Amino acid sequence: MDSSHSRPSRFTAALAAGLSLLCAATVALAAPAAAAGPGDDAKRASRAVDRAEAILEHATATARNAARRLAAATAALPAAQQKVATSRGVVVAASVQAGTARRKADTARAAYDAVAGRFEHAQHRVVEARDRVDEIAAASYMGGNFAALNVLVGARGPQDAMDRLGLVDQVMQKQRGSVDELIGARRAARTAQDRAGLAKRAAEQAEQEAVDKLAAAKRAQVAAQQARAAVVRLAQSRRSALIVARSQRAAVLAEYEAAKAEEARIQRALRAWGAKNDDDGGDYVGGDLLMPVHGWKSSDFGNRYDPFYRVWQLHAGTDFAAGGGTPIHAAAGGRVVRSGWAGGYGNYTCISHGRRDGRNFSTCYGHQSKILVHDGEYVRRGEVIGRVGTTGASTGFHLHFETRFDGVPKNPLQYLPGCLC
Repeated sequence: MDSSHSRPSRFTAALAAGLSLLCAATVALAAPAAAAGPGDDAKRASRAVDRAEAILEHATATARNAARRLAAATAALPAAQQKVATSRGVVVAASVQAGTARRKADTARAAYDAVAGRFEHAQHRVVEARDRVDEIAAASYMGGNFAALNVLVGARGPQDAMDRLGLVDQVMQKQRGSVDELIGARRAARTAQDRAGLAKRAAEQAEQEAVDKLAAAKRAQVAAQQARAAVVRLAQSRRSALIVARSQRAAVLAEYEAAKAEEARIQRALRAWGAKNDDDGGDYVGGDLLMPVHGWKSSDFGNRYDPFYRVWQLHAGTDFAAGGGTPIHAAAGGRVVRSGWAGGYGNYTCISHGRRDGRNFSTCYGHQSKILVHDGEYVRRGEVIGRVGTTGASTGFHLHFETRFDGVPKNPLQYLPGCLC
């Protein structure tokens, strides 16, 4: 891409990936989401907001706020939709479990009632058998056995005695039968009592399970309603953010044009300086550049297209996040070409390092809180030339670092150590 197509400024790149969220917002409503924990959801939303902020540095403050809200809502929406789907499944499962538990409880209660009925009948048999045995005992106590002996003594002959002995034996067998029946009735009653106790405990447990399952189903229903409400809130937040973003179209495009003009001025100034001082720096022989700051890469170099505002944008450097006031070091020795305010770049310094691959090679440093060098000064590799800040179109402390050839930006990662250390 030649410079007439403008390596559109960092703003276009910002507008591109970040406000593309505005256009992609509707798609996110229907997109399925993998299950994730709350911590994952929060991290995803935070990353989306950070990405939107980095991308939209050159937009108006209102557009940035709208994009930030949109990014957060869009990032949170898939997880919220997944939660709705999951909660619906939980409601169905909990309702089925509650119904099953209720039927189980009813069956257990019916079984207990039947066993309890058998136990009551067994108890009644015990009472009857006990009454008969009590009668036998009372008769024995009142001399019933002597009466049996009198029957035998009063016999008038051997045959009569044998007949009378048979009658006595029948009476005794009947008495023993009554005692045996009492013993059996008691045994049956104890068995029925044990079974009734087990059935009662099973019925109570089943009824408690039914109560618990019903409570779980009600809680699941409440959670499902809350999940649906969260999705509605996110959708409303996205709609309002889209309305605001659309209302900012003219202002954002005006900011874009201003940023593009600033980029063109920087390229012209660096080309002019290189042509005027063609023999001043000689060839660059420094090898890989020195890392300009101790931080971490927060945004890459590259062209991006924003389908919402329909503009191409080049983020002309690589951003390295670092604390405010962190020293910024010259990536190589060279002459300070420009130092001062540069629109969206804030406090901005460019250093020429001589010719590389037949073109003037320079590095530039944006958003500084302080510039510690001046135009025309020669600086050594590693010398502190400024401090990290957030001036210009910046949403947080970081260094915007550029590598340019005859003013045209190239990807700095091609010239920095691979480890970025």
